[in-house]
Amino acid sequence: MRFVAELEQDTFRVEVTRVEERYRVKIGEQVWEVDARLSVPGIWSLLISGASYVADVKEGNDGQLLVDVDGETYRIRMEEETRHLIRTRAGGEAYGRGQVLVAPMPGKVVRVAVQAGQEVKAGDELVVVEAMKMEIEFMAMAAGTVKQVRVEAGQAVNAGDILVIVE
Repeated sequence: MRFVAELEQDTFRVEVTRVEERYRVKIGEQVWEVDARLSVPGIWSLLISGASYVADVKEGNDGQLLVDVDGETYRIRMEEETRHLIRTRAGGEAYGRGQVLVAPMPGKVVRVAVQAGQEVKAGDELVVVEAMKMEIEFMAMAAGTVKQVRVEAGQAVNAGDILVIVE
């Protein structure tokens, strides 16, 4: 499986393959052999290239994972690669200094989180669309004011339909 991991300001492509009872994890050009066992809910026992670690993994309020290893806490956002590409590349076109949020594929609007006139900041949820049995959250790319909301919950959309305009 392929994932995208965001750690602080860095983004990494992660490929995970199961090999017998272990996992082969590739991040960039580096490859690790990992034996991962769930000890109790949220606590993982890891053997990575011969070194033993315990990872305490919790979900944060913002959808990120809080991972504590050896007293160091990391805030990581993990997404399946296709979902990440849809969320980050397929829906935000430049509109002056704002954003025109466009449906990347046919789907159904699950939730509209903003209304015209509302102030948003980068990362705020705008719309959630269900497509290909996945819920895709579209976020504001920058701070601005919602100029138009062209959809409502339950509405079917086609690829290319404008969902929200932020200035």
